Amino acid sequence: MKVLVTGFEPFGGETINPAWEAVKLLPDEIEGVVILRQEVPVSFRQSVELVTEWIRKERPDLVLCVGQAGGRASLTVERVAINLMDAPIPDNDGDMPRDVPVVPDGPDGLFATIPVKAAVAAARKAGVAAELSCSAGTYVCNCLMYGMLHALRELPGARGGFVHVPFIPSQTADKPGRPSMALEDIAKGLAAMLSALIAGEASSAGEGTIF
Repeated sequence: MKVLVTGFEPFGGETINPAWEAVKLLPDEIEGVVILRQEVPVSFRQSVELVTEWIRKERPDLVLCVGQAGGRASLTVERVAINLMDAPIPDNDGDMPRDVPVVPDGPDGLFATIPVKAAVAAARKAGVAAELSCSAGTYVCNCLMYGMLHALRELPGARGGFVHVPFIPSQTADKPGRPSMALEDIAKGLAAMLSALIAGEASSAGEGTIF
């Protein structure tokens, strides 16, 4: 079994991105499975191209992409990505697409193929605040989620999902009232989700439906 976990580089004037920092803190193995990590540029074009390339090269059974959602107070597991790029700010390449599809002629939306409620429950069981989200936005996170799920359609049985994480405390020192979460707790919640997802894959091996 192969598991790929990605996290974004800093963007929007920030010097750190808790998504990638938390991914770096994950154990090298979870439930006996090696965790492959990749940092992703905050780029509409490059993020999808790179993750699609990694998926085709590694042929993972599970992909979990992680991104920052400043202003959210908990880990949020995304249900759906929409086929739309509509940038409120330029990406790190300076691109700012408006009303452009991620995949021309692709479906309007693609649902996460991990069991999203089980992922939320696993983080909560580990003592980390988590909830479901029905909007990954229209920025690079949504673009990558859609592109990743689209690429995984080439691998029957492979599963994919996306988790948004809050700011960490150092990012909110100059942002009064904005929620944050300790980096260690973010990593703990992600590890709990991955443990549950991997165990779910293993326990259902050989069955027609994985989850």
